[in-house]
Amino acid sequence: MLKKRSYEDGCAAAHALDLVGERWALLIVRELFLGPKRFTALRAGLPGISPNVLTQRLNELEAARVLERRKLPAPVSAWAYELTEWGKALEPIMLQLVYWGARSPLFQRGAPLGVDAMILSFKAMFDADTAQRDNVRTHIQLHVDNDIFNATVDDGRLDVRRGEGQQPMATLYTGPQALLQLAYGKRSIDAAVESGALRYTGERAALVAFFSVFRVPDVAA
Repeated sequence: MLKKRSYEDGCAAAHALDLVGERWALLIVRELFLGPKRFTALRAGLPGISPNVLTQRLNELEAARVLERRKLPAPVSAWAYELTEWGKALEPIMLQLVYWGARSPLFQRGAPLGVDAMILSFKAMFDADTAQRDNVRTHIQLHVDNDIFNATVDDGRLDVRRGEGQQPMATLYTGPQALLQLAYGKRSIDAAVESGALRYTGERAALVAFFSVFRVPDVAA
């Protein structure tokens, strides 16, 4: 294995970039914020990465203690990669990076997103002031392609996690691109249903409330 390059700089920021600054490293971390994933699932979320590069980055991140490999419990009983507690501390940094990048004049808004990137964008674009002001309280379940997420807005806070939640007010079935248009393009739920881009069960008002609390930042001057 080739020796990793280093900035050879005493600054802690330079050291952080030594650990996660290689191409694909932070995107691999992004794919693990919502829970452990197997190698095949990581490749599906990062279609542009080669198996060899993915293996190399995973080994480097494991050596840096950013993630670890462990066996999932039965009935799955397969090996997967999971962020360490220290690795999970990168999440607020990643969310700030998402928000900062969305303000770029060169950023292509509306471009296709992977499932985990789409769900994590909710955390980055969540408008807590609007949620608090409008007293938004909603609990929905999102079936995005083959993944299931549980999302709750309450008391000006957003909680999103992988897996099913108990007694959601509404359940939505769609893909990441339609979800992108609902949250940020402000496409109406009725128009999306009519086009066949989504279907839902439960309270329509719960979905409307959920999509009302996200705001795309203005482009930087």
